[in-house]
Amino acid sequence: MTDISSNRLGREPSAYLRQHADNPVHWQPWSKQALDAARELNRPILLSVGYAACHWCHVMAHESFENPEIAEVMNALFVNVKVDREERPDIDQIYMAALSAMGQQGGWPLTMFLRPDGKPFWGGTYFPPKARHNMPGFVDVLNAVNNLWQGNKEKINHNAEAVFNHLEAQLAAQSEARANEVTRFNEVADRIYAMFDPVRGGIDNAPKFPNAPFMDALWLSWLYNREVSHRDAFLLSLRTMLQGGIYDHLGGGLCRYSVDADWLVPHFEKMLYDNAQVIRHATYAYAETQDDLFCIRIEEVIDWLMLEMRLPDGSFASSLDADSEGEEGKFYIFTGSEIDAVLGDQAESFKSWYGVKPAGNFEGSNILNRLHAVGEPAMLPPDIEASRQKLLAYRSQRIRPGRDEKALTDWNALAIRALAEAGRSFQRQDWIEYAVTAYRSIGSSFQNGRMAHCRMDDVLLYPALSTDYAAMINAALSLFEATGDRTFIVDAVALKDALDAANRDASGNYRLSALDAEDVILHAYGDYDEAIPSATSQIIEAFTRLFLVTGDLHLYNQNERLVEQAMGRALVQQYGQIGILNAARFAAEPLSLVIAEESCEGELSLIAQHNPDPRRVDKFVPFEAGKAIELPTGGTAHADKPSAWLCKGQVCLAPVETPAALEILLRGHS
Repeated sequence: MTDISSNRLGREPSAYLRQHADNPVHWQPWSKQALDAARELNRPILLSVGYAACHWCHVMAHESFENPEIAEVMNALFVNVKVDREERPDIDQIYMAALSAMGQQGGWPLTMFLRPDGKPFWGGTYFPPKARHNMPGFVDVLNAVNNLWQGNKEKINHNAEAVFNHLEAQLAAQSEARANEVTRFNEVADRIYAMFDPVRGGIDNAPKFPNAPFMDALWLSWLYNREVSHRDAFLLSLRTMLQGGIYDHLGGGLCRYSVDADWLVPHFEKMLYDNAQVIRHATYAYAETQDDLFCIRIEEVIDWLMLEMRLPDGSFASSLDADSEGEEGKFYIFTGSEIDAVLGDQAESFKSWYGVKPAGNFEGSNILNRLHAVGEPAMLPPDIEASRQKLLAYRSQRIRPGRDEKALTDWNALAIRALAEAGRSFQRQDWIEYAVTAYRSIGSSFQNGRMAHCRMDDVLLYPALSTDYAAMINAALSLFEATGDRTFIVDAVALKDALDAANRDASGNYRLSALDAEDVILHAYGDYDEAIPSATSQIIEAFTRLFLVTGDLHLYNQNERLVEQAMGRALVQQYGQIGILNAARFAAEPLSLVIAEESCEGELSLIAQHNPDPRRVDKFVPFEAGKAIELPTGGTAHADKPSAWLCKGQVCLAPVETPAALEILLRGHS
């Protein structure tokens, strides 16, 4: 019989799992052995899913999982399984969808009760140890589930089968293919705009998340349709986030979300993916507005990545914890008297600049912010900058929040792409070099046609998910644009072939987990957005971009079919799958720019670099008078002087020869 009489998390590479290695709970990692033990013992599985930077995960761990009396109940009644949602997002997605199917609000920690075959029959999120605030106590929940297990298996089986059937229909069933009609995107973009807060930006009401897929929709709507109101909502949201308390005004970096509607009070964890995506959004915003705020914040966030998130091999850690010394936000907040003691005569001007109040704005302390000055110039006066550096040095002596050092392939790929694109736009070769180094590090796991999903302490977790391959293809293509090195195209093609082999099913669709993964109860399509766009949307975007670079018509046709099948599913769950609608809009009318001049640092290339556009893929070719130049449409062109050709879908416009003409063309094209 499989032994579950002890806690087996101590040797797991995941930092989150190791945080629970000393719990008196007999935690098991997700494995065939744990499910086998549940069958042998005829016990339900208690599945707890979280992540290292999660504040409420820490709270529940301290209140319940570290409590010997509660652990005794858990060990007696259940096979207890811990999952790191970042290590296994495919498992997290299945059981989070199950909780939603039960009519409950999702979140972490996720607490689910499963039959021994892994099918869920009940669940929740955070439970206090004893009942309070209309929430049942955790021990009461454990006993109630056990009583149901012992006395009413019929009800449990009915619930489990009903939920599983719903999961199959929602996550794994193919809908009727639908034509890629751009009006669908336009309608949803309008509805998303209507949901945005006209004063502070972001989705109206609290809590507020950066919500990159929704932001992408607004920006694409501006680019394709010249919807000025959508552009303004995007810019307002981004400005307010970057001036709010959700942004770390001393050390840089964006927190995961704001608990209030004003972007003032964050949950203080910092995630790699949020900061990668805000770099890209700010790059577009700066090109559009020339507002120094965006340029300043890009540099600050990248400096933060290099200082606090970069691992020794050049890849990036996944997150910083919300807590330090057992308190959420303790590292980041200050009392007025603390600031007085550190800054002396300069304290009053600094406190006025950053909205510091005598009574505080967060539990008696202060979260630095510029919400009172969102529209004012962002450049700091010299005296404020000197004080900022002084307070940062003071803060650096505090005990830091923990860092989850696992390097996730998809999140790193988002950061690589952001660094490559920002580096290209701002002519920062150092940022591009950071991106190349991280790409080489993450790409080193790509062996024998398979890629790892994450690395922790030199332990690689295979197989990759479809998000990993898609994000790395996009990263490779952005590095090609930034460097002109065609080996990145070769890499992108190899990654695409590996994705096909590992995750593409007989219908031509892509499953989130590898098809040969045996430890999931179903193979879901990766259709649902979370804080990042869905796997399916990233695949569509990657394939569209790869076609523009290679001209591979087989890839073009394959992607068209994928878009139509994904649209059939996305139109059922539009808001949860806006990433697919965004990617499909791009696939319907992609732009490509071919620049032929003597140097990739020539005048035409610089204009393209200063005008980044998520709809566009740029390709540089060395200019030789009279030499044929291949265009993305499959045709060729000739020129007597350096020129640029902008192509929309299968149609290329007349070439332009001057920087001014190219600037007008790129800024005016919709």
